[in-house]
Amino acid sequence: MYPINNIIFLHFNEIPEQITPLSGGDINEVFKVRLNKRTVVIKLNNDKFLNQILEKEKRGLELLSKSTFIIPKPIKTGIFKEIEYLIMNYIEIGSNLNWAIFGEKLAQLHHIKGKYFGLDYNNYIGTLVQANTQSDVWIEFYAEHRLLALSTIARDQGLFEKKHCVWMEILCQKLDEIIPKCNPSLIHGDLWSGNLLSNISGQPVLIDPSVYFGHPEMDWAMLGLFGNYPKLAMNCYQEINPLENGFNKRRDIHQLYPLLVHLILFGKGYLSGILNTLKKYL
Repeated sequence: MYPINNIIFLHFNEIPEQITPLSGGDINEVFKVRLNKRTVVIKLNNDKFLNQILEKEKRGLELLSKSTFIIPKPIKTGIFKEIEYLIMNYIEIGSNLNWAIFGEKLAQLHHIKGKYFGLDYNNYIGTLVQANTQSDVWIEFYAEHRLLALSTIARDQGLFEKKHCVWMEILCQKLDEIIPKCNPSLIHGDLWSGNLLSNISGQPVLIDPSVYFGHPEMDWAMLGLFGNYPKLAMNCYQEINPLENGFNKRRDIHQLYPLLVHLILFGKGYLSGILNTLKKYL
């Protein structure tokens, strides 16, 4: 049993009245903790190979808090007997997301600009280290630190053949013809449906960030990879922060990165989707 009582007493000087497991604990264990006058969430990780994964999550949440989204507020981070923990405020979750407001808030998030693509520290996407070495040009950043870097990992793990790496290199040489130029925008970085929630009023809530300054199309590509979003959401987004024409035709390029992540973490079931995209550009 995790020492939740000890950690909570250390920071709040009281013993929890109730501890309830929450869903979404694929990497970390997550619990709702009811105290005398407040309720918090605690995430715990005891994997020594995931160095500071919750500290990096805290920093990502703090970056996202500059947006108008509802973001869990980090309260405390630390290590207790080799277990890393992150304590956040609790947000009661509802089931009726207001997609129009989501589109508006995502546009506002993408209006937060950086000087460079990337970030001044590396973080995680899933359990993979996400390299954020800064660059002036998106296609150079995306090619080197996303597509080619993960292709090498996939090859080394026997998930990619040498010819597949060559195909990826060919695609990367064509990125400047495919992807429109943009300024670095703050993006969530892992915006799938499991990380997009709503509170009981339908207001959108973002959790589990893999933030960096990137191309705004990355968030939309990720959101559409394993499901659909209403056209209303994109329409409301476009009124504030219009994407260049042709996003739907090049969306699969930006979906290559999360597909490579899934290939490395979960196996060859994701290989065909990657190869189908690469073959289009040979």
